Amino acid sequence: MPQVNAGQFPVRRILGDIVRVEADLLSDGHDKLVGEILVYPPNETKFVAYPLTLINNDRWFAEFPTALIGRHQFKIVAWKDDYASFVSELTKKHEAGLVTTLEVEEGLAMIRETLARARPRAKPLLTGLLRALDAAVEDERRNVLLSPSTIALMRGADLRKFAVISHAVILDVEPVNAGFASWYEMFPRSQSGDVARHGNFRDVIAQLPRVAAMGFDVLYFPPIHPIGQTNRKGRHNTLTPAPDDPGSPYAIGSADGGHDAIHPELGTLEDFQALREAAAALGISLALDFAIQCSPDHPWLKEHKDWFDWRADGSIRYAENPPKKYEDIVNVDFYAPGAKPGLWMALRNVVQFWVDQGVLLFRVDNPHTKPLPFWEWLIADIRGRHPDVIFLAEAFTRPKVMYRLAKIGFSQSYSYFTWRNTKAELEAYITELTTTAVKEYFRPHFFVNTPDINPHFLQNSGRAGHLIRAALGATLSGLWGVYNGFELCEAAPIPGKEEYFDSEKYTLKDWNYDRPGNITGEIAALNRIRRENTALQSHLGVEFLLAYNDQVLYFRKYATDGNMLLIAVSLDPFNAQDATIEVPLWRFGVPDDGAIYVEDLMRDLNFTWHGKYQPVHFNPGELPFCIWRLSAPHSQDR
Repeated sequence: MPQVNAGQFPVRRILGDIVRVEADLLSDGHDKLVGEILVYPPNETKFVAYPLTLINNDRWFAEFPTALIGRHQFKIVAWKDDYASFVSELTKKHEAGLVTTLEVEEGLAMIRETLARARPRAKPLLTGLLRALDAAVEDERRNVLLSPSTIALMRGADLRKFAVISHAVILDVEPVNAGFASWYEMFPRSQSGDVARHGNFRDVIAQLPRVAAMGFDVLYFPPIHPIGQTNRKGRHNTLTPAPDDPGSPYAIGSADGGHDAIHPELGTLEDFQALREAAAALGISLALDFAIQCSPDHPWLKEHKDWFDWRADGSIRYAENPPKKYEDIVNVDFYAPGAKPGLWMALRNVVQFWVDQGVLLFRVDNPHTKPLPFWEWLIADIRGRHPDVIFLAEAFTRPKVMYRLAKIGFSQSYSYFTWRNTKAELEAYITELTTTAVKEYFRPHFFVNTPDINPHFLQNSGRAGHLIRAALGATLSGLWGVYNGFELCEAAPIPGKEEYFDSEKYTLKDWNYDRPGNITGEIAALNRIRRENTALQSHLGVEFLLAYNDQVLYFRKYATDGNMLLIAVSLDPFNAQDATIEVPLWRFGVPDDGAIYVEDLMRDLNFTWHGKYQPVHFNPGELPFCIWRLSAPHSQDR
């Protein structure tokens, strides 16, 4: 370990991680064993070897750093250490007072055999060793044979008898933002500040300081491509659009172009490049939506009719996800006779086009409705040339399908976090993600809302509910995101549905970002705390702790560098909640009745806790969560 499906799929790690490999080394008899991890960096045939160390009970381990982005391999090689076995036997017999003349001769023979087959660089040292042994008497010979320098020399020249090597394990080392990033989603067309004027990329540039001030480092756009006219959707998802209704950006394609073109009202490719550069200057990366669907006006329907499934009457079926209907969208048919390789190559070229424009992050719309082999090929093709490209799967689907997408190449995935609200649900789900086999390859992205999903929890929970979900998303996962309006506690639903009333997918919006009751400052604080504490930069390293109230989630987040935080969140947006929490003083070497210094990172307070059990109180009219950083008194004294 680690490996995924016995090595069929890559293990995933982040640049800078230390990879711990463990293996069982087994052999008949009592011979001493030795092993190494052979690590092959990307595009290299030479390896770096790391020696294995025995843990216990035939379990061995080694660790190695990740210093390059890209696809690595590692193998385990193990063999019988004849000389170590000889040393063990000779030592035992000598200590038992037995005559060891023959054993000494056997040791000399072993050195001669090694000399005969050794690498050239080892031969002079082995030759000198034999000369010294030939000139010595038996007791001196035995001492030389058992000396650390001889043991080290023989280890380095070992002939590795009975050596075996494992299959190769694939290791994908990905950029830091594959595991730690804060995403903000917006519709560029709604950024003009005037619902009477379609927004453009220059308007988005004016919004960048606001996004950066909240601490977001990824700005994600729904599709920015030309929008079709046929069956264009109007306000509230109707089929009767007004002349000025912009349509859904997911109805991709018109006379102005397809997936490699920009909707004219958003601007030009030069405008997009100016936006990308302005964002980069503020530490913000752009992410684009890769939605494999077409308006009936997409150029492909005329140029490549054989990529689609036409009905007997010559019409084409529009997209559906009952009870939802998408009359303005038609889907390509991956299984149509003419689809492979033409469609596959065209879609790959779309991604490559945007990579060439400097885009390295892609949120993929509904990848589970397309062939898995297609994604495995496309992602490998793109990342083979551009290993820093990241694909996020928008796959709210069955867990095994979601996990399979991660195995075949998706660096991140939407998750069930959106619908995990109770203490039991959250603890069970996070435990699954962090302690089972999926931790080796699946990185959950904790979006608190999306343009498609207005969760029931947010619809009537107000400011407190939005703060609760923000705290959970930002602290439980290294990846979290919000859709524009969440910071304003915008949650007006279509009654009975998890959808936003007057959805921005079908109309322009005028957002008042200074609206009273917003949580912009709290989001900025959460993102600042995330940047300053490595414990919050991964979904791993979580331990749920005792809080004697089912409405209070309490856990420890920790990182390998020693950074550790305690976090308590009230899950009740309506009522005050009290709980007694158990402080893990033992983690700091502090007795149960001892004292520990506490920093409340959200409230900027410092105080001391005395004793293992502490009371906490949450009021929904105030901040319904706490993030504490603890340090033992002696560490403060230093």
